[in-house]
Amino acid sequence: MPEAFVEVQNVAKRWNGQLGVEHVSLSILRGSFVALLGPSGCGKSTTLRLLSGLELPDEGRIRIDGRDVTTAAPSERNLSMVFQSYALFPHLSVAENVVFGLKVRRVRAAERREKLHRALEITGLVGFEARKPGELSGGQRQRVALARAIVANQPLCLMDEPLSNLDAKLRASVRKDIKKLQVDLGITVIYVTHDQTEAMSMADMVVLMKDGRIQQSGAPSDLYYRSANTFVAEFVGAPPMALIEGAAIPGYESASTIGLRAESLRLAEPGKGRLKCRVSECEFLGSETFVGLTHPGANGLTISMPGLRNIPAGEDLEIDFADEDLHFFDAEGNRLRHPNGVTA
Repeated sequence: MPEAFVEVQNVAKRWNGQLGVEHVSLSILRGSFVALLGPSGCGKSTTLRLLSGLELPDEGRIRIDGRDVTTAAPSERNLSMVFQSYALFPHLSVAENVVFGLKVRRVRAAERREKLHRALEITGLVGFEARKPGELSGGQRQRVALARAIVANQPLCLMDEPLSNLDAKLRASVRKDIKKLQVDLGITVIYVTHDQTEAMSMADMVVLMKDGRIQQSGAPSDLYYRSANTFVAEFVGAPPMALIEGAAIPGYESASTIGLRAESLRLAEPGKGRLKCRVSECEFLGSETFVGLTHPGANGLTISMPGLRNIPAGEDLEIDFADEDLHFFDAEGNRLRHPNGVTA
């Protein structure tokens, strides 16, 4: 098994007894893209600050590229950072902002020019060298921040919600740019976001957090198809997994909670379905329509239908599904393979 490039070992951080993160352990391979995902206050930004050296842990160890950097200053960790706020100097031009760190480190002028040109080419900013940040769009300003990270030429880049200030269309565009940059440069990226679309579409590994603890880490498909608990099941996916009391499904009365994804459901003929439901709403998204359903003992039940479907609220439907599409969770919300209690 390849040696970890970034290793976090049982790290904890607290402020005046208040939990920041607890028992956080991660093993990140060189050249991978890792997303720290979760709701506000879950500990993902704290984890990133601990990795950067902006905060020091109360417990545990942090290693980067084989070096113990637990108490090292940010400047000693061989990493770059991209922030949500861009952190650009408004009085400096694009070129001056990009090479500012190189000047501070007294890098030779010829080398600065060479690195600047390459970074501007990669980020599509050639021709914008003389502009000030106030003359740029939000997306262009974020590209300047990316260019600054590129010229730093560090093997590890930490990104703290860099796209949250952009509109939806621009986020999708810059998201592709960041992923392409990461692959082309071969760098390791650790990326904080609360947006599961960003995490699922960009990352090789997603780390989902809640209340300062890791709930599940793994490939995006692992979190979606093999959710470790009901929090993961409901957080990952749009729409989220529906959770149903076992007693609502004939044959599974002994199960505590059963999960179903929208794409696993299908309409059944009257009298032939496994669940009788009532339509609560229809959400048309172009290629498909999400039909919200209500059923006693079910939470978040949604069926995905192709194209435009206008089904009146209050209409009764029957739905069917295959047993192999069911997900089982115990009374504490942890994943089971079967309702008899065999763990996955």
